[in-house]
Amino acid sequence: MGRPRSDNLQGTLDLLVLKALESRGAMHGYAIANHVQQVTEEMLRIEEGSLYPALHRMESDGWIDSEWSISATNRRVKVYRITATGKHQLAREEQQWNRFNQAVSKALRFA
Repeated sequence: MGRPRSDNLQGTLDLLVLKALESRGAMHGYAIANHVQQVTEEMLRIEEGSLYPALHRMESDGWIDSEWSISATNRRVKVYRITATGKHQLAREEQQWNRFNQAVSKALRFA
């Protein structure tokens, strides 16, 4: 098996972050990235250079909010949580992903 390709994440980062926050609750950025990596069995990896700008954008869009907290390792961390608007966006993102996945599956069957 090859190494994870970060370009596969293009266009799915919002979906992955929102889903992680919905399913696991409030988390800091490293925990979000780690969660995605673990649940995908190391197939997907979110790089800091992509994650933090996306978190800031999603916060500006009202999909998530944040607050400063102290981590289990006694470090100051910014903790993110999904908002009601973010839950609606997650539903839209999941629908779009499912339609895209179905279209690709059809193309692969008949190509």
